[in-house]
Amino acid sequence: MKWGSLVLLAAFLLPGFDRRLGWSSVPVAVVMLADLIVLTRYGLFVLVLKENRYASRVIEVAEKQSVITTGPYARIRHPMYLAVLSMYILSPLALGSYWAVLPALLLIFVLVARIRNEEKVLTQELEGYREYLQRVRF
Repeated sequence: MKWGSLVLLAAFLLPGFDRRLGWSSVPVAVVMLADLIVLTRYGLFVLVLKENRYASRVIEVAEKQSVITTGPYARIRHPMYLAVLSMYILSPLALGSYWAVLPALLLIFVLVARIRNEEKVLTQELEGYREYLQRVRF
């Protein structure tokens, strides 16, 4: 979480410097497309929270928790991370900065580490998760 916070801080501070110092010239069409995709990813994020009441910043298995297999979880095991990753990688473009995309890309490594840890915990502690892994590949 600490690494992720540093990455996001850089990704959201750099566009201000970029704008002020004129480092990038992102076309309006690219900014608008990035805005649209970020908006749709916020929608996916809300859908994930609606579908999975166990979603949390802390990786743990709650008492009486079950595997969620409906909604976006029917196609992808970690839809919230997909939403967050695309929001944070495209937000610098939505803010008009090519340079800020570079630190945002580091979030991929942060989320891969978190997903690996989460998969380990869920496989060991959540009943039915091994079977879910077989049904939902991504």
